[in-house]
Amino acid sequence: MSEETNAPTERGATIINVGTRNSPLAMAQAELVVATLQAQFPDYTFPIHGMTTTGDRDQKTALYNFGGKALWTSQLEERLVANELDLVVHCLKDMPTALPEGCVIGAITTREDPRDTLVLKKELVESKGYKCLADLPDGSVIGTSSIRRIAQLRRYYPNLHFKDHRGNIQTRLRKLEEDPELSGIILAAAGLQRMKLDGHISQFLDLDNGGILYAVGQGALAVECRAGDERVLSVLRSMEEEKVKLGCLVERSLMRTLEGGCSVPIGVETTWIEDKLRVRATVVSIDGKESVDAEMLEGVSSPEAAEEYGQRVALNLVERGAGKILDAINAKRPAPGTA
Repeated sequence: MSEETNAPTERGATIINVGTRNSPLAMAQAELVVATLQAQFPDYTFPIHGMTTTGDRDQKTALYNFGGKALWTSQLEERLVANELDLVVHCLKDMPTALPEGCVIGAITTREDPRDTLVLKKELVESKGYKCLADLPDGSVIGTSSIRRIAQLRRYYPNLHFKDHRGNIQTRLRKLEEDPELSGIILAAAGLQRMKLDGHISQFLDLDNGGILYAVGQGALAVECRAGDERVLSVLRSMEEEKVKLGCLVERSLMRTLEGGCSVPIGVETTWIEDKLRVRATVVSIDGKESVDAEMLEGVSSPEAAEEYGQRVALNLVERGAGKILDAINAKRPAPGTA
């Protein structure tokens, strides 16, 4: 259902209009959220309205040259504030850490596997037996537009080369097979799993296997709504997962403190170990030659505690040199509108 051909359903007491991006993955994610809500509130209807955002339209500009994550969210938020939509489903990693006035995250819900993955070209798997990054010869080309991924991979695999790689999941998988330069691409496990395409995964990447920490909020779904809209907020509370929420709030606090985004190589990993949350975080220079890592394990039981925890992890990184790395990256970043 697209914005251009379908006007939002008239609002009523039992109608909650749902907005999302128009990509296959975004629509699938919205359908997951709606299915959960429909099971809890069978008397409500949740029509889904997709739209194409600026971030979706521009498939040429590398992510690290974009002006920020709002390119994927702001147009949906405008419709939310205008009462044309009642809630918007996002990948949490696509959401800026500062939301527009009048907007709040009403729920952070299901989180699929947050790790990154390596998808290798089928020909190389079949003819060479390649299974992981360590199998690739020097000079192999990996497709990704993420500075976070490139910087971390350069840290551990300095002889790999990289090529900008954009598009929805199906497009990226097709480009991998058609582009003779590419040996593999990096994709989030969660997207592949939600689209039932995880059979393409060659290697799951994490700190202990490939050396990659994932993006803040990766794998989690967030539902944004209007602040004070108790009708919608009361519905969303039914689907929130407390531990998922607290872990993601820590990650977002860390990024907010470091003032990071699409163009800054900050990686995280949050893991619950009984009643304590382990946070691993890294900041890496774009060439992979400088890095600062942090690891902490603490209990966290409230959004306020999560905010404070993330700040302390971020300040720990800064005190040990992450600030200098980030300053150098930001100094070289193109000004908005010049990329």
